[in-house]
Amino acid sequence: MGSSSSSYTPKTIYLDVEGKVQKVVFSGHCSPCDIKELLCSSSNIPRNTAIMLMDPDGALVSIDPTMPANSSNSLYKVVPLSTGQIGEKEDMFQNVLSQVADQFSRAFRINELKTEVTNRLAMLEKRVELEGLKVVEIEKCKNDLKKLRDEMTSRGGGRVNCPCKYNFDDGKKVTPRRDVPNYPKYTLSQETIEALKKPTFDVWHWEHNEMLSCLEYMYHDLGLVKEFNMNPITLKRWLLAIQESYRNNPFHNFRHCFCVSQMMYGMINLCNLQDKVSLTDIGILMTAAVCHDLDHPGYNNTYQINARTELAVRYNDISPLENHHCAVAFQILSLPECNIFANVDPEAFKQIRQAIITLILATDMARHGEILDSFKQKVDNFDFANEEHVTCLKMVLIKCCDISNEVRPTEVAEPWVDCLLEEYFMQSDREKCEGLPVAPFMDRDKVTKPTAQIGFIKFVLIPMFETVMKLFPQIEEIMVQPLRDSRDHYEELKQIDDAMTEAQKKKTENMSLGGKKK
Repeated sequence: MGSSSSSYTPKTIYLDVEGKVQKVVFSGHCSPCDIKELLCSSSNIPRNTAIMLMDPDGALVSIDPTMPANSSNSLYKVVPLSTGQIGEKEDMFQNVLSQVADQFSRAFRINELKTEVTNRLAMLEKRVELEGLKVVEIEKCKNDLKKLRDEMTSRGGGRVNCPCKYNFDDGKKVTPRRDVPNYPKYTLSQETIEALKKPTFDVWHWEHNEMLSCLEYMYHDLGLVKEFNMNPITLKRWLLAIQESYRNNPFHNFRHCFCVSQMMYGMINLCNLQDKVSLTDIGILMTAAVCHDLDHPGYNNTYQINARTELAVRYNDISPLENHHCAVAFQILSLPECNIFANVDPEAFKQIRQAIITLILATDMARHGEILDSFKQKVDNFDFANEEHVTCLKMVLIKCCDISNEVRPTEVAEPWVDCLLEEYFMQSDREKCEGLPVAPFMDRDKVTKPTAQIGFIKFVLIPMFETVMKLFPQIEEIMVQPLRDSRDHYEELKQIDDAMTEAQKKKTENMSLGGKKK
């Protein structure tokens, strides 16, 4: 109680009002309005006059009971404000208020903008999520269809229900892709970039998206994007359409496409082909390699012809698969959003198209002897200025790349043999089911890995690569020697298999003789 009574003690202040000293006494009960009234009544200042109270140093003093007491030697100065001064103060105050309001307005606009951006991001995220779900659903449908086909295959024996009989549907078109391709862009390490140029590259450690990025890198690195004035986004769309057009066969699939293309890229670098042929030829080699097995149904030309499939009928039994690969390749290129040659002169594109067709048709192994013999006649006096010689070389190069798995290290090459035999056995099983001729090298009851590979390496691969070696001696150590090592490897395996077969045969004979003695 005692402590609070001091706030009611009267306070005396001394004022300078128009040069006269005025003494004013007020208590702690006074409000600011009372003090102002007291000041006006104790001086000649009119009541409606605005006043300002200044301390001896000229600083503004608040008119309230908390203002400190002073003495007659240290006066507060009462300054009446004129109408102009009041207006100036009001204008200043209004200006400050305006600036504050503007700042608030900007702050609110920023918040509104943030809200709008957040909402739009949420909508985009939802769209991405929905598109992702669509992809998942599509993949699920594909898997369900595959399961259904497998079930039909296991139940049905007649050719009518045969899922492998390829029907060429004119209504089947490649889906247009005007969106930006959604496979992620991988930044290839320097180690990967160097490895890509070598036959030792391990093709089994890469997902589809990564293989697409590697192919994209090859086109940029070889200068093909610049040479053909390709839109980089179009190149992405084209590669994605290519990948989607390869089936999930055990062997003839997108990974095989990548293997052939990577080997072609390696041979271009190893043989310094950029210094010997045009960039257009390099582009033809790479594009033919990428497209060479598009939409392969997993059953070879022999099956197509013997089963009289739609493909065989369409192409008059002449390289039906290779003709189909060409057709699908240019069906994709016919889409504006996938046409990597869109900026090429029409006449130049006509020549590029014909050259790509020539190379893809050359991958038909039925023409192997014809093509290799033609190259052998030219290789000793090869002329890079001769268009016919260069065309023949390109045909041999794509053939080398197409069947080059045994050039790779054993741990990379051998799984491909298993994949190929699985595809062969699928075909021979179907041929037996349909009463069609069965090739011995495809018959699961007759073929083994060593017997499948030895003859192919000795009589197909080594002679062809050794012929190319005459023109490019640098491939001997990196490509030809691995083939010779692979031949020796499978011959050793065959000797082991033969020894085991002989031992089993003798064991069976002994058991048979023992039974007769009894």
